[in-house]
Amino acid sequence: MYVGTLSFDLLLGDVRSLKEKRSVVRPIIAELQRKFAVSVAETGSQNLHRRAGIGLAVVSGDVGHLTDVLDRCERLVAGRPEVELLSVRRRMHTDED
Repeated sequence: MYVGTLSFDLLLGDVRSLKEKRSVVRPIIAELQRKFAVSVAETGSQNLHRRAGIGLAVVSGDVGHLTDVLDRCERLVAGRPEVELLSVRRRMHTDED
């Protein structure tokens, strides 16, 4: 069993309130869940209206599949024009760790 995680640090564009922030972050989370069947949530910078932290996790029996899903998730977030991807932290674990 392999577990992969991604932690995204995002800078949001022209966002002036936490309500506007939710209208940017929620669709990203929903699209990741829908397209890739991953567990994902807003995990950081919840009180800052121009920053967002998103955490994502995937479990797979095949490391190749896991890497592919993580790569596609990262590309999706990086390709969103309304956010700037400041950093991504990737971790992979096995059941032997």
